[in-house]
Amino acid sequence: MASRLTHLDQTGSANMVDVSGKDETERLAAAEGAIRMKPETLALILEGNAAKGDVIGTARLAGIMAAKKTTDLIPLCHPLMLTKVSLEIEADKSLPGLRVRATAKLKGRTGVEMEALTAVSVACLTIYDMAKAVDRHMEITTIRVIEKSGGKSGNWKA
Repeated sequence: MASRLTHLDQTGSANMVDVSGKDETERLAAAEGAIRMKPETLALILEGNAAKGDVIGTARLAGIMAAKKTTDLIPLCHPLMLTKVSLEIEADKSLPGLRVRATAKLKGRTGVEMEALTAVSVACLTIYDMAKAVDRHMEITTIRVIEKSGGKSGNWKA
């Protein structure tokens, strides 16, 4: 059976999916991404010596705030009552850089993948913004959903 894009109607026009007939279930999504940088930039961030302040703490807060604004950024996303958004930002010297993971959760009729992806994206953008004065070669990469649970399609892991 062929899949179809759920945000397109029979004529091919974009529309918001009607989720009113779906059951409310506990839903969770996790996304991850990374930002590569010079080793000196990573050291500066980890030492807390960035000119703009606490890079990791600010990026974590920005990611949480962004998840709550996803419906304002992505045209066909439903406004959701999130019950939890968390971000983990860890150094990875093998990149070198930072790995960002966001988890979004709610009890509702639609998934929270877009909220988790938005949180990771904005956290990475915030890191870039706060450190660009010392490293314009930073690269945001590998942003993807890595886990989801709940709803009709059940659990999935990358």
